[in-house]
Amino acid sequence: MGLVLAIMAAIWGIGHFMGAPLRQRAVLIGLVYLCVVLGHLVLPAENGLRAATGGQVEPWLALGVIALLGVIYRAAVTRLRARATATRPADAAPTSGPFRAAELDRYARHIMLREIGGPGQRRLKSARVLVVGAGGLGSPALLYLAASGVGTIGVIDDDVVEASNLQRQIIHSDGRIGMPKVHSAIEAMRALNPFVDLRAYQRRLDDTSAAALIAEYDLVLDGTDNFDTRYLVNRVCARLGKPLIAAAITQWEGQIGLYDPAQGGPCFECVFPVRPAPGLAPSCAEAGVVSPLPGVMGSMMAMEAVKAITGAGQGLLGRLMIYDGLYAETRVIAVKPRHDCAVCGGLTTPHAQGDWTPDKRAP
Repeated sequence: MGLVLAIMAAIWGIGHFMGAPLRQRAVLIGLVYLCVVLGHLVLPAENGLRAATGGQVEPWLALGVIALLGVIYRAAVTRLRARATATRPADAAPTSGPFRAAELDRYARHIMLREIGGPGQRRLKSARVLVVGAGGLGSPALLYLAASGVGTIGVIDDDVVEASNLQRQIIHSDGRIGMPKVHSAIEAMRALNPFVDLRAYQRRLDDTSAAALIAEYDLVLDGTDNFDTRYLVNRVCARLGKPLIAAAITQWEGQIGLYDPAQGGPCFECVFPVRPAPGLAPSCAEAGVVSPLPGVMGSMMAMEAVKAITGAGQGLLGRLMIYDGLYAETRVIAVKPRHDCAVCGGLTTPHAQGDWTPDKRAP
């Protein structure tokens, strides 16, 4: 009996070494087994083959039953696994908790941070952020908001991608020249993170639509390059009690601040009550801009957004950060509300729309 078992083991091992399929090896071993059983059933008791294979058929039949049970068990387990995979793919939502399994792996580096953790990542997932402008500042801000797992991201811009944009607007590509910037941005963000809800508004923000649109979001990032839109966004955010992160760039310098009168800070017009005279604040098209500068400032906008949503660290409420890329210097100056501000003077009431408030405490 031992010799036959050794032959079976040799067939299995040699077949495995030669790369034979599992089914072929099982068939060969099954044929050897059937030959032995048939020999015991048809040959006379005194036959030498029967004596060499144990003399009795019962042990072989018992071995066959055990092997058959093993095959049935393996087939049942394989079938159950296949059904489970078909009904719940790898990135399907778990039975409990707000994140899919794939999201937990994606945001693991956030979740292990003490200042963010699971509660902070849940706040990011439930947050709704509107980015005004999909240009130099909006490009890195949008990409990092999507990568961070902000649940709903809206982007509004009426422009199309041009070749001159690609020197600094990294969310766009050469193949998307001529495409509306909002659709180009959505395409890039969706390729980066398919688990976020993305909304494109291909139009200019104006007085008739600003309030209705901004009211749908918890936080606004302004990366526009004209003062008309900046003052409009600030005015609507202050009236609705929405926190505003605004940045600006020119040549080698940039600035960024968090404006939220509902939380005791100034609004944008408190800090910049008078528009600069023509020519004193030229646009990037007029004065030029170094390529990485909008990346630096746009990434800072995303950083401040993540902090504002999760409550991590100290944000820029009541502070204005000024970055000088040419000389690698950063300054932070204090800014205060103006009681005579035409937009927010005397504003101390809580948010007028909704009840979302950045949690200032780390989880």
